[in-house]
Amino acid sequence: MGGGDVIEIEKVRKYARCIGLLFKVVDDILDMTKSSKELSKTAGKDLVSDKATYPKLMGIENAKKFAGELPSQAIQELAYFEVEKAAPLNHLATYIASRKN
Repeated sequence: MGGGDVIEIEKVRKYARCIGLLFKVVDDILDMTKSSKELSKTAGKDLVSDKATYPKLMGIENAKKFAGELPSQAIQELAYFEVEKAAPLNHLATYIASRKN
């Protein structure tokens, strides 16, 4: 996808924004809902340090709903590209959404 035109660059930029948000929201949800053992890191650090997280700002259920919408938004941005070229990035969106730690 290198050397893209203005439209392609904008599509990839929007995809990247969705993926970044998705990673953050899922990470915030996992931090609140999983144990340190499950995460292989200290759980609840954001809560203890009083960080603004998506679950804290919008509630856990709304954060989960938001996270559920982001993969399809990201994948939709890639529909402009050839299926073979977009496939790895589509898989990345699905993977991030389903990660458990």
